[in-house]
Amino acid sequence: MTEPIETTTAPEQANPRVLLVDDHDLFRTGLRNLLEEEGVDVVGEAAAGDDALRYVRELQPDVVVMDLNMPGMTGVEATKKIIAHAPLTRVVVLTISDQDGDVMEAIFAGACGYLLKDASVEDVMRGISAAAVGESLISPTIAGKVLERIRAATASPEAAEAIRAELSDREIEVLKLIANGKDNAQIAADLHISPKTVKNHISNILMKLQIENRIQAAVYAVRSGIV
Repeated sequence: MTEPIETTTAPEQANPRVLLVDDHDLFRTGLRNLLEEEGVDVVGEAAAGDDALRYVRELQPDVVVMDLNMPGMTGVEATKKIIAHAPLTRVVVLTISDQDGDVMEAIFAGACGYLLKDASVEDVMRGISAAAVGESLISPTIAGKVLERIRAATASPEAAEAIRAELSDREIEVLKLIANGKDNAQIAADLHISPKTVKNHISNILMKLQIENRIQAAVYAVRSGIV
């Protein structure tokens, strides 16, 4: 099985403040109850993308759990606007769609996690916890599917050239391991460096390549053909 692109390696943030966005009242209520049993502070609920934007401004949640298919403003559109107006708020997509196009749109909108609605409570908690500390999680089946699709497409020499021009040899090593599904602890072990050094390298990679998160970094690396 393909490994998740990221798992939480830093200490989990206590009681992350979460906003739920889904147009199905029953699903929101059930998810809220499950998350609150796990110690999550659900600060609000929204049934539409425009309401989500307003609540993000008012409530300043750490994490937004976002559905994609909603009437009016879509989850992808809402994610883009949330990232633009509240860059410290992380968006985790929780949806029924495993379609490649939806996944790619959500990732490039800035979502730092992508989970399916048949995920376990444990997986949803891991996604929220990862997002709350600035990391990323994507369902293993989704990660494998999307990266294989990109790998099968024509490589981008321009992207490969940009990576080699911007990144150090060590940063390229780290980027390749990210694209191969390694988490911070595994990267640290493989390269015989500390997890803190790994996090510093990842921060530098994101800044130099001007991308939002490590899921995007993995996609970029695979698309470039360096992996």
